[in-house]
Amino acid sequence: MIDLSAARVAAAAGGELAAGDPERAGPERAVIDSRVVQPGDLFVGLPGASANGGQYAAAALEAGAWGAIVGREHRELALAATEGTVGHSACSAAAVIAVEDPLAALHALARAWRRELGAKVVGVTGSTGKTSTKDILAALLGSRLVTHASRENWNTEIGLPLTILEARRGTEALVLEMAMRGEGQVAELVAVAEPDVGVIVNVGPVHLELLGTVERVAAAKAELIRDLQPGAACVVPASEPLLDAHLRDDVDTWTFGPAGQVKLLSFDRGHAEIEAREEMVDLELSYSEPYNLLNTLAAVAATRALGVGVGGRVEVRFSSMRGEVVELPGGVTVVNDCYNANPMSMRAALEHLSASEAERRIAVLGTMAELGPDSERYHREIAAQAAALGIDVLVPVGEDALAYTDGFDGETHPVATPEEAGVLLEELARPGDRVLIKGSRSVGLERVLA
Repeated sequence: MIDLSAARVAAAAGGELAAGDPERAGPERAVIDSRVVQPGDLFVGLPGASANGGQYAAAALEAGAWGAIVGREHRELALAATEGTVGHSACSAAAVIAVEDPLAALHALARAWRRELGAKVVGVTGSTGKTSTKDILAALLGSRLVTHASRENWNTEIGLPLTILEARRGTEALVLEMAMRGEGQVAELVAVAEPDVGVIVNVGPVHLELLGTVERVAAAKAELIRDLQPGAACVVPASEPLLDAHLRDDVDTWTFGPAGQVKLLSFDRGHAEIEAREEMVDLELSYSEPYNLLNTLAAVAATRALGVGVGGRVEVRFSSMRGEVVELPGGVTVVNDCYNANPMSMRAALEHLSASEAERRIAVLGTMAELGPDSERYHREIAAQAAALGIDVLVPVGEDALAYTDGFDGETHPVATPEEAGVLLEELARPGDRVLIKGSRSVGLERVLA
């Protein structure tokens, strides 16, 4: 519950409390979709590409919303709902908060609630692995502190403030994922979250259609470092030259990885021995993927940067479609890693597939989106790596994925849709086979298992 009075909610959002009792207790949470409104919710009417959410404020209030934040152009419509002149019932107790810019109001309210909570805040970004790192970090902190983290991919200029506004009073740590597709977007999120620690998991060739070069990708990610308060901490990969120019003397920099301050000394049957600035950390992990072990180092660095202890069993609930292992009838194992893909994550997933025990290794691959003019080259390089790693069968999905066939000299079965890939797997996969499903979100490869 956002336990601020209605007057304080309006003031925090930078708006006018046009209706409602100023002393009324605050809402349960904030939502932006009038179709999911529950009694006690604060509906925020955001402008969209095809419709303005303010048009649905009356419906949200009729559904029992605690109140609504709307642009001034929808003020009267929302007020009419509270007066019973719209719909079938009056919403006389509901708050109506009129603002100039609903998105800016959402950001301001989330920032105010973050300050009210007084929780430790970690912002996590990166070209790949940021969601898994967020999940691991939430598990590490959650064993010591009351922790709230971004759900799934709530990592945008909308998802991040909604995540903050879900946190209950008494929350001691917030773990917030920060997405980026262009310049200025991480900075916008940092301004809302005001993190105590900023984590950059890695930098790689993603979103090149918008940014053009990996150097510009690094600079966009490094907005997280640039906008930290003096005395904060940042966590970065060791020996990442693309970030060197963005490091600050007034920010405590933790490095992770083989040459870093936080490094993996040994890993055997789930037991990880880690050195963190000359401190020994022992963890029992339920996963073994090399990329997630590296993500664990970043999470350990962030936890220690906050001054929180680390050790013992780590129970991580990874977000969906990120390395999920699905056992199919007939003895076929599927690794569902289809939430997104870029050259870095694709290489890591193929390396893990290659190292896994299996009769045959099958890769069902969709395109890697937003790679710009060098897209075909990146796809050919991934296919060549799959061949070098001994992947037995390649199933490219969709016309844009046909570039994989240029670099793979093994057995290939191109298909047009995820559904066709699913039918093919039923015929192709045999007991003991291991199947990787991976591609950019736009391909919709989750439908392979439908």
